[in-house]
Amino acid sequence: MRIAAITAFCDFPYHFRQEPEKEEYLPHILIVDDDEIIAELACQLLMDAGYACGWVGDGEKALELLRWRRPDLLLLDQDMPGLSGSQVLRSLRSSAENYDLPVIMFTGISGVEDENQAYFNGAQAYVRKPFEPGALLREVEEILRPRSDKPRHRELTEHLEFAAGRWRDSPSNRAVS
Repeated sequence: MRIAAITAFCDFPYHFRQEPEKEEYLPHILIVDDDEIIAELACQLLMDAGYACGWVGDGEKALELLRWRRPDLLLLDQDMPGLSGSQVLRSLRSSAENYDLPVIMFTGISGVEDENQAYFNGAQAYVRKPFEPGALLREVEEILRPRSDKPRHRELTEHLEFAAGRWRDSPSNRAVS
C-alpha cells in the first residue's frame, strides 16, 4: 500500500505541471509521518477527496524527495526520528526552491507552545492527531483554494530579479545569479 501511495505522488515528472487544465489537475500532497497507519489513513482520505497524495516516513526522505519534485502542500509531523518536523520546516523556509511551500503541521503534540513554534517557523496550519477527517480536509482546502488562482511558484532568485526589475536584463547583467 505504501509503494502505491508513493507511486501516485511520484508518477508525474516535474515538467508535467506547466499550465495544467484546472479540471484535470490534481493538487499533489506529500505527507511526512513516521506513523505508517496515520500516514496511510490521511493519504487515503486525501486521495478519496480528489488529491494526488503520497507519504514518506522521515524528514531526510522528505527533503530528498523535495529536491526531485515539489508538491502543492506538505503535511509534516513534528515528532519524528532523525530530522524533526521543525528542522524540516526551517530547512524549507531557508531554501530558494521551497521557501513558499505551504505546510500543515500534522502532529500528536498538543501544547500551545509547540503550536506557536510551528507558526513561528512558517507553518500555515496545525492539525492535531488523531485527526478528524472533516477538519483535515477543511484545512487542506483552505490552504490550497487561494493558491489555485495565483501564478506558479518562482524560485527565490527569479522572484528577487522580477521585484528589482532586473528580469529583463541579460543573464550577465542580472543582480542575482
